[in-house]
Amino acid sequence: MQLRLQLQNNPVADEVSAVAAVVRPILEGVLYALKADIVAEVGGYDNVKLKMLPRLYRRADRDCGICFEYAVHEALNRGEQSVLERVHEALTGYCGFAPSTPASILFGLEKAGSLNLIDTAKEMLTDDSRLLPGTRGQPAKLKRHIDSIAAAFRKREARDALPWSISGLWKADLFVGHTDADRWVGTTVKINAAHLEGARGLRIGIVPVREGTTDSVRRDEARNLVVCPLPYDGAFMEVFYEGWGVVQQFIKADARLPKEVSLPRQAGRQVARYLADRRDFPILEVIEALQPLAQPELLQTRERSAALVSRRETPVEVETGAIVAPIAKTTV
Repeated sequence: MQLRLQLQNNPVADEVSAVAAVVRPILEGVLYALKADIVAEVGGYDNVKLKMLPRLYRRADRDCGICFEYAVHEALNRGEQSVLERVHEALTGYCGFAPSTPASILFGLEKAGSLNLIDTAKEMLTDDSRLLPGTRGQPAKLKRHIDSIAAAFRKREARDALPWSISGLWKADLFVGHTDADRWVGTTVKINAAHLEGARGLRIGIVPVREGTTDSVRRDEARNLVVCPLPYDGAFMEVFYEGWGVVQQFIKADARLPKEVSLPRQAGRQVARYLADRRDFPILEVIEALQPLAQPELLQTRERSAALVSRRETPVEVETGAIVAPIAKTTV
């Protein structure tokens, strides 16, 4: 049989590149949190320059949460270990997925640029993409329902038209799954774990770990979700909040390098300097320009053959997400 091994290429040790990596999706989240009519006045999202953010941006309570969604999505596709390993455990241990590298499709419909997100989702999905809602029955073809799910976010009557098994999928922020198997699950992402709620069609909830609680992946029976708490110390949440602080201080400083007292850590100041040097360029171009400076992909995939040495029978989840029968599972 073939084994797929995930090896960590680079530890999260270079603080500057780690902060630069998380600042990119935070900038994107801030951009798409701008009011659409204001953005239209300056010629659309492609034409919003970095130096315009202090004039156009008005911070709201939901902004940090939106940026968190973008950052989690980016971290999954970039191979951030502390995020990837928890989502991998949720997919393989609780959702019946075979081992593979998780991928993410951003789908949060509350964002100003939601139409772009819907179009992007359609491009990434195929006609055979299946959504595993965790109920018995044939998994839904996700691409076929994308427009209906989007309509359900805005119109209550459209929710009644969705299949029962995915009637709450309009609350999804991400679709997480495997591109090779073309299987996905609805995922909700909340910066405040107290706001986590389940719905039909949602299977995974991603939140920061709460102080005094475990950071282990677990099933929340009350919400019918597999909860993936993301760790703080020296891990993703710590870097995310440092990146969030860099962007907020940069905006407050009129898109210039903030005072040292505002960003006392050298890693944050260096990334703010990257931004200040590019203040005259459109935000989307700046995000692209920062990519080579960001934390590179952490994981490398290798495949090798392994001999079969034993067999045992273990009940596992089938494609529908329901544990219905023992399936032969091989150990090596």
